[in-house]
Amino acid sequence: MVVSGALVPPLLLLLLLLLLLLDGNTVGAANSATQFQTLNVRAILAESTQAHPAETLSTKTESKPPLKTLAIQAESKTQPKGLSQHAESKTHLSQPSKHTETKTPHSQPSASKPGNLLRLKLLHRDSFKPTNSSSHKHRFESRMRRDLLRVAALAKKLGLESGYKLTDFGAEVVSGMEQGSGEYFVRIGVGSPARDQFMVIDTGSDIVWVQCRPCLQCYQQADPVFDPAASETFAGVSCTSSVCSRLENSGCGAGRCRYEVSYGDGSYTKGTLALETLTFQATTVRNVAMGCGHKNHGLFIGAAGLLGLGGGSMSFNGQLGGQMGGAFGYCLVSRGATGGSTGELVFGKGAMPLGAVQAPMLRDLRAPTFYFVGLAGLAVGSWQLPLSKNIFGQSDSVKGMILDSGTAVTRLPTVAYEALRDAFVSATQALPRAPAQSIFDTCYDLRGLEMVTVPTVSFYFAGGPILTLPAGNYMIPVDDGGTFCLALAPSVSGISIFGNIQQEGIQISFDSENGLIGFGPNTC
Repeated sequence: MVVSGALVPPLLLLLLLLLLLLDGNTVGAANSATQFQTLNVRAILAESTQAHPAETLSTKTESKPPLKTLAIQAESKTQPKGLSQHAESKTHLSQPSKHTETKTPHSQPSASKPGNLLRLKLLHRDSFKPTNSSSHKHRFESRMRRDLLRVAALAKKLGLESGYKLTDFGAEVVSGMEQGSGEYFVRIGVGSPARDQFMVIDTGSDIVWVQCRPCLQCYQQADPVFDPAASETFAGVSCTSSVCSRLENSGCGAGRCRYEVSYGDGSYTKGTLALETLTFQATTVRNVAMGCGHKNHGLFIGAAGLLGLGGGSMSFNGQLGGQMGGAFGYCLVSRGATGGSTGELVFGKGAMPLGAVQAPMLRDLRAPTFYFVGLAGLAVGSWQLPLSKNIFGQSDSVKGMILDSGTAVTRLPTVAYEALRDAFVSATQALPRAPAQSIFDTCYDLRGLEMVTVPTVSFYFAGGPILTLPAGNYMIPVDDGGTFCLALAPSVSGISIFGNIQQEGIQISFDSENGLIGFGPNTC
């Protein structure tokens, strides 16, 4: 342990170590009492600049273990191809016979088994063609442009102005969504029999949807477009159903409930609402209210649609309700991860691991989709910055910091960001500087260096938890030549967002039933 570069007396060192072990509110690669940590420049550059093997995209049927079934109850006993008149979502778990799989989408509820878990592998978009063949600088610039639109959309939902303009970056964005821009993907079976599809996960969206035949307008995806006529469990939803009334933008056509989701960059999905079966490895989930998109626009890097994980009732976890314990969590694989590394998405109480530090989950009635956590302060090294807690919201206008899977870079109110940046710069005066890059104003030329020492960056959350980030989560390469930047950005609107670059490799869990957000203790 280094404390201001001075030698620490053995007795004092022992006392400090005991305090660290007893501190159950701290999680991270380095404890908040540690001032500096090492950034492995050579390893990070080698990981980020090598050619990534593309994920194998195949719809070949694979042998799977016996399925267990989880169903969302609907009132009416309609035929699978007909209309569901009254679809009141109610989740329950059931274990089917080894020899028989129930085909009807409307089963009776059984005893809740919240101890069960649904687990899925998470892949980053850089694993997919065509981005796997591009340079690191190109991928970085594309990611920052997507991020710009994402932040603008979140700010708009909260009635705030983002303060950014697309022209600030001198290029047109062709990306699919600014909200749910497709950073992380899961593989899910849709329909019966299940047809595997790649789907974007998004904690900032409250709808599940896939592209469907007949396709009036569809973008290119990796797998064949889902055909409702080929599924035994597809059931349309009527305009008068309660599920239809829960949509933010709903309509009616030929007696069928219609949905529409549009995005600020011109992307959209339009189609009909249905109840369908989704398969998550060895578990089937029946009666999922799902958008069947017949008219879609955007580039989603091969994904068939989106798995909404927001806080609203129409998100996937919202439809599951309390039957999986009201909890889910994920661990995002790091950018450029090699050796077949994947992250993980987990549903169930087990998503809240023992030893995780927890903070109260805050909600905003204006934007019930988003998950907020109170941010009480920031620290660089051992110095907690002298900032007012009011800077971070928790007021009538802003409820706190949004934890978002789709935003890449953490945003902080300008005053807070500038204080953190100035403290960081002061502690890194020995490192050679480099020009600003994209939204990053604090960059370093680390060419030819193998390892450097940088001050820790810590987030103090309301209720006591302290999250100290690994060095690679806030000092990231922006090109192939050794330029690294402090991966945080100011927010002139005042909105605070905890982005997925800072979340990488850390277990993040959401317990809506108990109103808690967890961090750690393990990494992926």
